[in-house]
Amino acid sequence: MDARGKPAQGGPNKPETDQAEGDLSMAETAAITARDCYATCRTWIETLFPGYFALVMATGIIANAMWFEGHRGISNVLLVVNVVAFVVLLAMTLLRGLVFFRALWRDLTDPKLVFAFFTLVAATDVLGVGLGLRGYGSVALVMWFAALGLWLALTYLGFTVLILGNGTERTDIIFGGWLIAIVATEAVALHGVFVAPYFGASAAQLVLFSHMLWGVGVVLYAIFIVLFAHRVFFAPVKPEHLTPILWVVMGAAAISTNAGAVLIVTDVAQPFLTAMRPFVEGATLVMWAWATWWIPLLVAFGIWTHIVHRQPLTYTPLFWSLVFPLGMYALASLRLAQAADIGALAALSRVMVWIALAAWSLTAVGLVVTLWRHWQRGEGGASGCAPRRATGVVKLP
Repeated sequence: MDARGKPAQGGPNKPETDQAEGDLSMAETAAITARDCYATCRTWIETLFPGYFALVMATGIIANAMWFEGHRGISNVLLVVNVVAFVVLLAMTLLRGLVFFRALWRDLTDPKLVFAFFTLVAATDVLGVGLGLRGYGSVALVMWFAALGLWLALTYLGFTVLILGNGTERTDIIFGGWLIAIVATEAVALHGVFVAPYFGASAAQLVLFSHMLWGVGVVLYAIFIVLFAHRVFFAPVKPEHLTPILWVVMGAAAISTNAGAVLIVTDVAQPFLTAMRPFVEGATLVMWAWATWWIPLLVAFGIWTHIVHRQPLTYTPLFWSLVFPLGMYALASLRLAQAADIGALAALSRVMVWIALAAWSLTAVGLVVTLWRHWQRGEGGASGCAPRRATGVVKLP
């Protein structure tokens, strides 16, 4: 029947017409879906949070800790996940630089966001060590050179931006992400000791260089932690200030402990380095004690924020900056136990590595659920998968 109630013409061919219209509708739907997916991917790339490489840092350090604790199966699974995550995030970052260079440059010249790029340095080092443990020494060596180059570039760019571009409205050091620069510095030092044997006759010089980097990291930590502690202890603090990235305060001390413990057990050829070993031993123990001191306080911050003030506990990529310190503390405790022959620290490490894995699992579930929800809605990173304009506060729908 047509619109006037008369028999429609060409009745025998009607099914073919309906089928053609149905096929066309499916084609249009597929085209619309493809356009939506393309738009969503572009948005994710454009608004990618530069600190997302903390995911690789967290996954890699727990994989390495599991390896040294003897849980090789779990370690290998985490390594596979980590390689995939690193490749995806690196590809997204490179595409962001090619397609959305202004957005990338805006982040690189923001005093609060530029230091988030140091997660790429630390992630490269942590993954490089993980691959080296499995016999991929040449890959680990290449990754160390890449991390060193990035560290040099970001160090002088980051501190130049901090000095010249940090206005009075941006000076709140409670955004603990600045400490990621110290984490990256110590990560390059650790990675350097690991690949030193591949330098042959120049291995001793690389170990010396790693001692220098460890010292730079400790000095930078001392500078930042004084300013940070003064801000936290003697100025008003609001629940929105206490984000998960504050755990980097503990994580930076933990990785300094890890690097120091590795230097202690490394054979050195220079008498100068042998003479300074007592200093390294003492500083390493103090850094571990300082990292330990922060843990109950950081837990109290979380209780005050999410239970007392009922701030919603929703996924944010900043949570990877909480997971990494837990994994690093576990590995640092094990390394210090080996260097100082303290059995209690080895037992502590065996407990902490499972706590870190549990935190990693919860955060990974949060990531998958959040990505799926935003994908279903056709939304990108700016809507919640990535925090923008680093205020230290992440608002999710």
